[in-house]
Amino acid sequence: MTLGPAVERELAGLADRYTLPAAAPAQLAALLTALAADPHAPTTVRTPAEAARTHLADSLVALDLDAVRDATRIADLGAGAGFPGLALAVALPAARVVLVESVARKCAFIRTAAEAAQLTNVDVVADRAESWSAGLGTRDLVTARALAPLAVLAEYAAPLLREGGALVAWKGRRDEQEELEAVVAAQELGLALEEVRPVHPYAAAEHRHLHVLRKVAPTPDRFPRRPGMARKRPLGARNQPTSDRVRRYRDSDA
Repeated sequence: MTLGPAVERELAGLADRYTLPAAAPAQLAALLTALAADPHAPTTVRTPAEAARTHLADSLVALDLDAVRDATRIADLGAGAGFPGLALAVALPAARVVLVESVARKCAFIRTAAEAAQLTNVDVVADRAESWSAGLGTRDLVTARALAPLAVLAEYAAPLLREGGALVAWKGRRDEQEELEAVVAAQELGLALEEVRPVHPYAAAEHRHLHVLRKVAPTPDRFPRRPGMARKRPLGARNQPTSDRVRRYRDSDA
């Protein structure tokens, strides 16, 4: 499949912007081809021109963060169609990238796309983040894109991170309540909010932010909780009235 000169120029531009390895443009093109060729790919964004921006550029913008550039053991949670994990695997060939996805058909697509791009540094785990016991305490970096509220992501990520590791979460427009609840949750998990970085992955992108939470202390042994509990009873909103817990944090930081 020919992607066309406009898409090829866009891939070359991404390679230049992030100083990607020489093989990267061809590997990124293979990922776009895999998306376009599979009518059942687990994403509504499949045309090469749109996917180059929405999936590839949006994933690679995290390379602006040292926490991402320096990572060697990465877990991408709720990987879906494989982004950002596959794009980061292209950009960081020395890193080992595990894509964790609980839906079998999505895992099958990720494996197919990784094989098409000749990515030898990718593993696919068909499991929930809370159940992936082999990953506990092993990751330099956990990524999550369009997966869950920040407090829930913090609970998914904290048990998987080594101390000093980081969670990077892709988010859109900032939400004060969501962020405050995430900080309350992070305090229970051994995490601390390090940065909220506004990013501009491509020209038309608006209100994009990367949230970085660093693991600064051991995560209590009671985590991870059993699957589903992080969403059902999120830490930042637990034990009502939630607003009181968040207000206490806000007031203490005033």
